Amino acid sequence: MEYIKNFNVRNERNLTMLVDFYELTMANGYLDNNVGDKIAYFDMFFRRVPDGGGYCIMAGVQQLIEYMSSLSFTKDDINYLRSKNTFSDNFLNYLENFKFTCDVWAIPEGNPVFPNEPLVMVKGPIIQAQFVETMILLTINHQTLIATKANRICRAAEAKPVMEFGSRRAQGYDGAIYGARAAVIGGCSSSACTIAEEMFGIPAAGTMAHSWVQLFATEYESFAAWAKTYPDNCTLLIDTYNVLKSGLPNAIKVFDEVLKPQGFRPKGIRIDSGDITYLTKKCREFLDKAGYPDCKIVISNSLDEYIIRDVLSQGAQVDAFGVGERLITAKSEPVFGGVYKLVAIEDGNQIIPKIKISENEEKITNPGFKKIYRIFEKNTDKAMADLITLNDESIDESKPLEIFNPVHTWKRKKLKNYYVKDLLVKIFDKGQPIYESPSVMEIKEYAKQETEKLWSEVLRFENPHTFYVDLSTKLWKLKQSLLHQYSDIYEE
Repeated sequence: MEYIKNFNVRNERNLTMLVDFYELTMANGYLDNNVGDKIAYFDMFFRRVPDGGGYCIMAGVQQLIEYMSSLSFTKDDINYLRSKNTFSDNFLNYLENFKFTCDVWAIPEGNPVFPNEPLVMVKGPIIQAQFVETMILLTINHQTLIATKANRICRAAEAKPVMEFGSRRAQGYDGAIYGARAAVIGGCSSSACTIAEEMFGIPAAGTMAHSWVQLFATEYESFAAWAKTYPDNCTLLIDTYNVLKSGLPNAIKVFDEVLKPQGFRPKGIRIDSGDITYLTKKCREFLDKAGYPDCKIVISNSLDEYIIRDVLSQGAQVDAFGVGERLITAKSEPVFGGVYKLVAIEDGNQIIPKIKISENEEKITNPGFKKIYRIFEKNTDKAMADLITLNDESIDESKPLEIFNPVHTWKRKKLKNYYVKDLLVKIFDKGQPIYESPSVMEIKEYAKQETEKLWSEVLRFENPHTFYVDLSTKLWKLKQSLLHQYSDIYEE
């Protein structure tokens, strides 16, 4: 797209106050207790892949950058907070002069990501680092969820185009707009959400509704009118009355009588109901006999990755899919369980690791200021594992690397002939954005390339192979020492 309007998440509104109320009460308390400037480290991560899948697709970083780039409290915000009779004058004065000064790292959009590794890390004064929790979770949780669902659906479509058709069923305006963005990152070819093209350069796509067909005296007249208006891009919706007895015959008649005399070929037909496998096979047969083997068949109507996979395995003759509500709402599992946890604080020049302990092993956090290395096999370029290390650790690629399961530590593997990539990229330095996001279409292509580096066993829909996310020996020992430090709390 040559024209992309200068929109961002804050273009029409100030979202600084889109926070959970406890972010403000904690911030007021930090200031009143003279710890507001203490440097803290937070990790945003998730614990489980939706739909029982093997991986997720990172998305939402650009909107996070836009939000953090212009955090400020208006006079109305201050007056509202003052009316609560909860906050000190010192705190309200602090907010009036608020300036974001944190360092922030994120895994770039389009990368496959896995449970328990930091997707976003924030370092800065505790007031600020705590305050951005809600929007980090809201932004990354939503777009990563939709990008992941879209990626599953697009893989099921076996490289056939998938159009995102879900705006009218999305969870609100932002759900439609940013859901469309995330869907394209996940692999969709286009979106019916027109404003998404204007904002992000995503191709907008669409044909007609049943109301167009119903408006005219006959189905043939409606098709003919459309063909005259859009002769070079004519796709007809043929299931308003009866696909095989009415819709398809009238479509072919219009192709013969309206398009061909003008020197145009039809682009396609769309079916929005009925038995997809049977109808598409019959339509393909009749279109080919009529001399239109190049006429595409597009299918829509409550599709997801399982329906698409099944109809293709049954021989359905489909060239493209329009997927709506089950994509834009991630209907099968509509919650992405990202969390935001304190992992360290600074005391002078020393980083003091912090840990959250739970009787549920999966809820015990990984402490400290960290890095994530993705390890690739040189011969195949396939990703073998992710290794979370402390920030001061590096990997010597010339030497064998032993990794081990952080829970079942006897499960070990020595890697040779490998290379590594540092996944986390710094996006803010002392409150200033330093990362320029690629375009959405560039991120989409990057996501495709990086997903292809995963083994097919990880990509399975059912019972995928677990991709290893291991801890370095140094980080594992640090975690164990903190667990032992607090072990007396759990003594029975």
